[in-house]
Amino acid sequence: MKAPDPPTARIVLLDDDPFMLKLLTHMLAQLGYTRVVACGSGPEALKQVRGTDEIVDLIFLDINMPGMDGVEFIRRLVECQYGGSVILVSGENSRILDSVEKLIEAHRLIALGCLQKPVKPDELASLMSTLKPNIGKRSVTRASLHSYGVEQFRAAISQGELVNHYQPKVALATGKVVGMECLVRWQHSVDGLIFPDQFLGLAEEHGLLTQVTGIVLVEAMKQAKAWDRAGYHLPVAVNISMDDLIALDFPDMAEALAASVGIDPQMLTLELTEGQVMRQLSTVLDVLSRLSLKRFRLSIDDFGTGHSSLAQLRDLPFDELKVDRGFVHGAATDGTRAALCSASLRMAHQLRMQVVGEGIEDQDDWNFLSQLGCDVGQGYFIARPMPAADVIDWMRIWGERTGVTRLLSA
Repeated sequence: MKAPDPPTARIVLLDDDPFMLKLLTHMLAQLGYTRVVACGSGPEALKQVRGTDEIVDLIFLDINMPGMDGVEFIRRLVECQYGGSVILVSGENSRILDSVEKLIEAHRLIALGCLQKPVKPDELASLMSTLKPNIGKRSVTRASLHSYGVEQFRAAISQGELVNHYQPKVALATGKVVGMECLVRWQHSVDGLIFPDQFLGLAEEHGLLTQVTGIVLVEAMKQAKAWDRAGYHLPVAVNISMDDLIALDFPDMAEALAASVGIDPQMLTLELTEGQVMRQLSTVLDVLSRLSLKRFRLSIDDFGTGHSSLAQLRDLPFDELKVDRGFVHGAATDGTRAALCSASLRMAHQLRMQVVGEGIEDQDDWNFLSQLGCDVGQGYFIARPMPAADVIDWMRIWGERTGVTRLLSA
């Protein structure tokens, strides 16, 4: 979606400091933004948002104000179904700003970024360059734009419309491609490529997740074998569901699939999230222990976002730990994220686990994890998920790119 031109973008400033309102108004005018309304209180700003004549594209929000503070104002924005963006402006410490930014995202509002007081013109200009127009009321989420019924999904399964895409995993020390994570998609005959957040809930509700896992697993195994025959040793990681973890026959099913395809189970990494493994623990321990005995590799995904993480690492036979994107992206300039990344990596290495850093989105993320000694990286800076047919061409381009950008010397 194209960013609105400065003359058309409507901006609301909310701060109880009159000087700050004047300063921001002047700085925005220097950038060409003149449709700016300055408000000294939350109720005054809400009147601008609730107005039906003109849509607000962006709100600058001071979180520490008398009366209605910034956190309460965000709650009111949700009630208004606000569809524009929010920039936090505050003198509070970065940890408070991070928490409020996460709150904005949790409410499915658009957090454009944070500005520390005193605001620097270059930082303001950088954030404004990413502004998108107000999309209107946010009562309709992406997942509800298309509603699919269970019979449609059953038909998709029977007609082979579930397809695997693959996101590369690379060794940070050498840049070598060391594997692929498999991510399921629905190739709809009319709507095109549908992402899992629009159908996995449906599959879970109707008891179809184990069937989906079976389809994804067998196709991933076949693809890994095809790559191996072509001279590319690319182990594949597959996400498994809670339904799989509580099915006592799942290890036997996975072993039988590997045997039928003719692939070593060690070529497969089965990924599960923290939140899954503490439910029905005795059954999960049974299933994971047997998978490990059958030589499937096990990975704990989104590490640090759930509960009882240390107990899981103590009790369960994981080979790999994936540090969540929320701790990786931006860690180069954020002390809290850096500390969490570093602690997770040291602990995993002491437990002889491989560490994968997720969410590498720029050169700074790559450099930070490389210097930290992280084993493997994954994220959009390396590559987005792609069809299997595109992988070999991407690997050729990646080889050229690593030489040009000197990623390996980071």
